[in-house]
Amino acid sequence: MVADRTNVQVGPGGEADLAALTDIYNHYVRETAVTFDVTPLTPDERRPWLLSHPEDGPHRLMVARLPGPDGRILGYATSGAFRPRAAYATSVETSVYLAPGEGGRGIGSLLYGRLFAALEAEDVHRAYAGVALPNDASVRIHERFGFRQVGLYEEVGRKFGAYHDVAWFEKRVT
Repeated sequence: MVADRTNVQVGPGGEADLAALTDIYNHYVRETAVTFDVTPLTPDERRPWLLSHPEDGPHRLMVARLPGPDGRILGYATSGAFRPRAAYATSVETSVYLAPGEGGRGIGSLLYGRLFAALEAEDVHRAYAGVALPNDASVRIHERFGFRQVGLYEEVGRKFGAYHDVAWFEKRVT
């Protein structure tokens, strides 16, 4: 069943979502070059990532799901640490991942909208996103949310026997 964004609920993700979030991410690991992980992860391996996104603060995990007892997860958006050094604390790196078949219906925009609304209340100055190319959909959503390309790492990652560029995008948050 493909979701219509009008009946989608968006809120913080939690432990109960870990298996579904891992499944979504692993689709991109196995099938695409949008992430440079090359081996699918288990939920236990993904748990530290989940725990690095509390319900408040600058590092968030927003999950889109269908309402009701099924509550099937349609995708997620995150903001996480940009770099580990303290001076980078007001910068975040963002990403959005949708379940297979859920693209093109506005769910990614709904997720990013909620994520950036939450970040407006935080001490976040800049958001960054690395987009493995080619990925027209990701470039479009980042531009729609006010990101602009500020750099390009050429042939920085190799996956599926090919080298891939990564475009870096920046957005002013405050």
